Amino acid sequence: MDIVSTIKNSIRYFVNDSLNNSLMNEENERAFKNPLVGFSNGDDLLYKFFKEDIGSFHWEPIDIFKRTFPQLKATPDRLTVISWILPQTRATKLDNQKMAIYPSERWVRARVYGEKFNDKLRRHIETILQKLGYNAVSPALSPIWKWERSKNYGLASHWSERHAAFVSGLGTFGLCDGLITLKGKAMRCGSVIANIQIEPTKRQYNDRNEYCLFFSKGLCGFCIKRCPISAISKKGYNKEKCEKYLNLTRGYVISNFGFEGYACGLCQTGVPCESKIPTEDDLKGKAIR
Repeated sequence: MDIVSTIKNSIRYFVNDSLNNSLMNEENERAFKNPLVGFSNGDDLLYKFFKEDIGSFHWEPIDIFKRTFPQLKATPDRLTVISWILPQTRATKLDNQKMAIYPSERWVRARVYGEKFNDKLRRHIETILQKLGYNAVSPALSPIWKWERSKNYGLASHWSERHAAFVSGLGTFGLCDGLITLKGKAMRCGSVIANIQIEPTKRQYNDRNEYCLFFSKGLCGFCIKRCPISAISKKGYNKEKCEKYLNLTRGYVISNFGFEGYACGLCQTGVPCESKIPTEDDLKGKAIR
């Protein structure tokens, strides 16, 4: 089996077979469905652009790789970013569709326990690659990963899983800044960087917002109506306002569900791009123009 098939199968088998892929509720429901996987080269100019646009603190793949493996003589062109999409289940999406102010319990569980599973998947792929003789690091698991302030965008992290997925051919950004993939926007994503050369996934788009009907056609805007605090408008997405609201949901989660966590995701559900790349036919005359 070639290395690409090995990586893809390792991700898919872990998602489909691991007992950790669970919402940790009484029914022990699965957190995520069958994943999407993509690859990008560490030398892709988009990574350099993100660093220039977001801030010097934002990592290119070579930055975190060298910090993790300072003894290696790595070069950007010999690195591959392995990115994946974990689609939410139908039950989780249906639950959150019904909510108007706060998130559903399933959605919060997918955010809390689902992300813990995502961390296990990150570590699993790191381990498999290292056993095969490739040094690998998941930026999100690095002890030096953190949030900082971007002059252009406010709160921003050292590494963005959504941006890595965008570079790796897995989707484009919507009006609410979520990533619209073949399996829609209701998902979580992760990545690992390794000193391995794999043919990059061909991006089937030319623009960062190509799959969003609001940007590409001047239509839709369902996510504007779904946001409970008006953090999304025709002018774009207010990250600071969204972040403050997410922190406020912590009290609701503890009081109503009995565990610690936060979430929202209303703009990712009950919208045409929830589970697919939307088309004009999905709007059914209800678009905001």
